[in-house]
Amino acid sequence: MNDWPTDKWKVYIVRCADTTFYTGITNGLDKRLKAHDTGTGAKYTKSRGPVELVYSETVPDRSTASKREYVIKKLTRAEKLVLIASISN
Repeated sequence: MNDWPTDKWKVYIVRCADTTFYTGITNGLDKRLKAHDTGTGAKYTKSRGPVELVYSETVPDRSTASKREYVIKKLTRAEKLVLIASISN
């Protein structure tokens, strides 16, 4: 497992222990997931851990990641479930 950030950015969705979703961006996914699980990640996931990675996509840069994150955060729960299911098929 590589904890060092890379130049590849990821947009990701985690399912929290209370079944809610959190969407974020990072260039070090393993390290970020560990931070969410230990309570040092986003404030939202701090009291909702542990988290499970349910979706991720690689994008070329931080700007693209931020724009994609914005789009995903605007989706309804049902739309996020469809997006998550799309990578399983």
